[in-house]
Amino acid sequence: MRKRPEFLAANRGKRYATPGFVLLVHDRRDDNPAKRLGITITKKVGNAVVRNRMRRRFRELAAELLPELGKAGADHILIGRDGGIERDFGMLREEMTKALRKLSA
Repeated sequence: MRKRPEFLAANRGKRYATPGFVLLVHDRRDDNPAKRLGITITKKVGNAVVRNRMRRRFRELAAELLPELGKAGADHILIGRDGGIERDFGMLREEMTKALRKLSA
């Protein structure tokens, strides 16, 4: 996802906050079963190097977990938080698994 209206529409969906990120899941209510991903990280989190590193970590998590735990026909938005870059990748994986199970049910 790249367009602002898509991100704003997803903001009306369910949300789950963790120390490293906030996950938003919004059912698009269309016939497309695709699981779309959007990532947003503000400049408050850090400089470009930090934000890009966080984005790469989120993409890796999503590639690993979304196919089996994500909700079909929904947009999944990851919003990076300030403490996300220092968190252990295993902890992020556990938090993401818990969040996807809760929101996709």
